[in-house]
Amino acid sequence: MITPFLSLVGAGPGDPELITLKAINVIRQADVVLYDALVHPALLDYAPPQAVRQFVGKRCGSHSLPQEEINRLIVTMARQYGHVVRLKGGDPFIFGRATEEIMVARQHHIGVAVIPGISSVTAVPASQMIPLTSRGLAESFWVTTGTTRSGRLSDDIELAARSSATVVILMGMHHLGDILQIFIRQGKQHTPAAIIQEGTTPQANIVTGTVADIQARAQAAAIGPPAIIIIGEVVPSLSREHP
Repeated sequence: MITPFLSLVGAGPGDPELITLKAINVIRQADVVLYDALVHPALLDYAPPQAVRQFVGKRCGSHSLPQEEINRLIVTMARQYGHVVRLKGGDPFIFGRATEEIMVARQHHIGVAVIPGISSVTAVPASQMIPLTSRGLAESFWVTTGTTRSGRLSDDIELAARSSATVVILMGMHHLGDILQIFIRQGKQHTPAAIIQEGTTPQANIVTGTVADIQARAQAAAIGPPAIIIIGEVVPSLSREHP
């Protein structure tokens, strides 16, 4: 008898070694793996040979499947095969739309478990020796998306720019100029900034500078999504810029 079940599993920030042992053990029990664009392909090897593997990722506004179709797949495959592992980059609860998938599973009486993952929010800066908090430099940090569901800038960026905290912005490269202008209007043009592309992977690239010049530096280095923007006094403390 098939028992439908959904596991939302965090795959980590990109490096296939930055996944938890618990996550690996859950993938090994999968009947189906529905995986996102930023999931390292090597992680799929942990699934049993007979497990169904299906890409359902979204990247740079180009959606392989709309979220509604992913929700439908979760229900259909859980009923047909049993244990569905929804493998998400980073942590499922950090801009991962996990809440929607949990609600759909529960509406269809499908059991759910969440296996947290190492988030790119902290891991990517750390991989470049950028601490998000540091005594005397930053007592806290903000994490915000650069692009809301409607495609516009988040209002939280304006609030974050007023604070003394380190600001980490995900999914913000398409609005980089507008984001930086918000900080400039708050008198933060000289605040250190960094952009890290494909952090924790062999393709990682970083540029550092200030709010005033980081966009030009990123363009010169051909930095693009997926990337994390970091703004705050912590940036130059230990970071090292790659050519």
